[in-house]
Amino acid sequence: MASGQAQALRAERLMRGACVAMAAAAALLLGFSAQTKTVLFIRKTAVAKDVQALWVLTVAAAAAAGYHFAQLARCFYCSGAGSRAASWTSFLLDKGCAYMVFASTAAALQACMVALTGVDALQWSKLCNIYTHFCEQVAAGIVCSLLAAVGMTVLSAFSARQLFCLYSPATGHHRRPQQ
Repeated sequence: MASGQAQALRAERLMRGACVAMAAAAALLLGFSAQTKTVLFIRKTAVAKDVQALWVLTVAAAAAAGYHFAQLARCFYCSGAGSRAASWTSFLLDKGCAYMVFASTAAALQACMVALTGVDALQWSKLCNIYTHFCEQVAAGIVCSLLAAVGMTVLSAFSARQLFCLYSPATGHHRRPQQ
């Protein structure tokens, strides 16, 4: 294996490991965050399932962590270049995973801004004044998922590079159509 390929594989392993860690941390922070408060004699527990966008982000982050863990295992056991079909599959799944995590993080962030600031026109009060600990855990989970989304974007660029190297004339795999 050439030195450049070894460095690229090492960088991919590092990025996949970081994505696994960040996505898993986001899923765990969001999934296990809860706070119980008594307001006007009513005991209420705030959990991620109460806000659908947070629950979707929890599931998306957990799925992304699992996917990148499987890809990390592939990186350790199959260090050579794969087939075009495997490269296309990896490229498309990496792109889809990055988009899924980024979109669900953006939706959760928007929902959390409503909880943080409230909406006077709809008479929605600020919830983070009441559930401070819960909001802090959710904020940490959203930061982790944003970092994971950035890492997944970088990984999708790695996948694109690996895929398009298979079509490069220098690798010998590229064939021109006969005229």
